[in-house]
Amino acid sequence: MNENHFDVIVLGGGPAGLSAGIYLSRAKLKTLIINEGTVGGQIVLTHAIANYPGVENISGYMLASIMKSQALSFGCKIIANASIVNLDLTSDVKTVELKRKGTFTADAVIVATGGRSRKLNVPGEDEFKGRGISYCATCDGDFFQDQNIIVTGGGNSALEEAVALTKYASKVTIVHQFDHFQALKHYVDVAKANDKIDYIMESEIIEFSGDEKLRRVKIEHQRTHEITEMEIDGVFVLIGYVPNTEAFKGVLELNERNEIIVDKDTLATNLPGVFAAGDNVAKRYRQITTAVSDGTISALSALEYITKKREMGE
Repeated sequence: MNENHFDVIVLGGGPAGLSAGIYLSRAKLKTLIINEGTVGGQIVLTHAIANYPGVENISGYMLASIMKSQALSFGCKIIANASIVNLDLTSDVKTVELKRKGTFTADAVIVATGGRSRKLNVPGEDEFKGRGISYCATCDGDFFQDQNIIVTGGGNSALEEAVALTKYASKVTIVHQFDHFQALKHYVDVAKANDKIDYIMESEIIEFSGDEKLRRVKIEHQRTHEITEMEIDGVFVLIGYVPNTEAFKGVLELNERNEIIVDKDTLATNLPGVFAAGDNVAKRYRQITTAVSDGTISALSALEYITKKREMGE
């Protein structure tokens, strides 16, 4: 038996990939999770999670650690900090070649490489990520109860989330680089009707600073280049989302935002035996719970695919 051949290879070790690994290995399929970074994905950057069902409050790192331990307990193999140098998803037997760690094959693959929030890429952003800077209003809004916060962005999501954040914050200031919003009129009208929202237009945040947490931002006006410093309790950066699908361009069917297009019922991609799950999939909502759901569905679909394939004697 080829030790490097698996029933299913899962690309990505975030909540979607780990959930898939749990379901597959518990179903007695030989399963390998390959993750390019630290297992856990984006959730390991989250200081506290309070809306995961059945768990009142837990750090993202701890939740990811529990998921990982559960997958391993069912026999799932995990390779972390891996670098993929070659990938073949079009053949009947799928192949993944890793730098210095060998070549692995599988009958099916689940692509759960996730995504990342688009960053401002200014000084202090990495330092205060999770300590005052957030990229998810739904995840972190209630941590800013009665506080003064900023939302940076001007699209539908930014304005919609700004309105939602007024349920928690005492004041929300929208900082946007243009003199007008890119959002639809409905979202603009709803935001402007909310008296807890202020606006700083034609401006961008150019620096974050503080001590153990975020305390201040520097804001530059785009026309005059005047720089002002503002004391703040938190900032939500809502300027878009980038799926981790660069390696699949020209192979998997992607939409205009480079998200993987899947069958909504099975999460199957355009390639036989290849499924996708999590934040790299074309969908509206991106939460830990939706990623876990995707991982479950893709695992069950992969199990059905392999079962039918073996029944046909292929």
